[in-house]
Amino acid sequence: MAISGLGTELRNKYACGMKLKFTKMQGIGNDFVVLDGVSQDIRLSKAQYQSIADRHFGIGCDQILLVESTDEPGVDFRYRIFNADGSEVEQCGNGARCFARFVREKKLTDKDKITVSTKNGVIVLTANNGLVTVDMGAPRFEPVDIPLQLQDDGITKEAKHYQLHVDDQPVAIGAVSMGNPHGVVLVGDVASAPVEVLGKKLESHPAFPARANIGFMQIISENQIKLRVYERGSGETLACGSGACAAVAIGRNWGLLAEEVTVLLTGGKLLINWSDKEASVMMTGPAEFVFEGEISV
Repeated sequence: MAISGLGTELRNKYACGMKLKFTKMQGIGNDFVVLDGVSQDIRLSKAQYQSIADRHFGIGCDQILLVESTDEPGVDFRYRIFNADGSEVEQCGNGARCFARFVREKKLTDKDKITVSTKNGVIVLTANNGLVTVDMGAPRFEPVDIPLQLQDDGITKEAKHYQLHVDDQPVAIGAVSMGNPHGVVLVGDVASAPVEVLGKKLESHPAFPARANIGFMQIISENQIKLRVYERGSGETLACGSGACAAVAIGRNWGLLAEEVTVLLTGGKLLINWSDKEASVMMTGPAEFVFEGEISV
């Protein structure tokens, strides 16, 4: 049927696409499109997520965050994360802070402590005077949990350092899961680190069967580091919350960092606390609204 033969409501729907209300947010430069899946029905394809994230033809963002209701006992919301390439991932720390501020500002909850279910488990978000603290859970260093695979049989023993080869050159990394896979490279100067080139090659290295976020860490002191992160599915971002947690966890595992560390990223700073292997990594930082609108998808 031609569009001209449809009723006005259907004609508008097919001519303009389905309209979704969205909110643009950022956490120290890591930017997100937040979609309220509690108040509106959202069922998007991978291509539609890619279109929304496109910085030239869409809204533009590093990730899209989807807020959903849940029947899971003791859990307030379901938290889903889609990268700019449309792939769904397990965790995003900066996004979690934006998620917490969004659900409070939109009056979806009046709680200060919010429990959300992610693709990789439950996390707790605590709002306090414009900052949000995220309980990221305990880091997991077992290769099977990351996942990290260096042997032909798929079994890799846990180590503080792993040696990968990129273009026949050895690269030493630390590896950990913060609910999503991370590799960290120690560098002398993040400003000159080959983030775009080496980060891209390590992100999709065969040793990481699920791909990985790759951090380049410069240690200023035991209480301060600089960090740049090449995120899987998005490229280098201005900030990566789970990447900051991973860098501190690995730095402490190497015996180089204290319990409380300020992480200086391109977009701003985060405060990371981690006491020991049995404890959760706690991340504190800001979350800001940028603008709101509607988009046809």
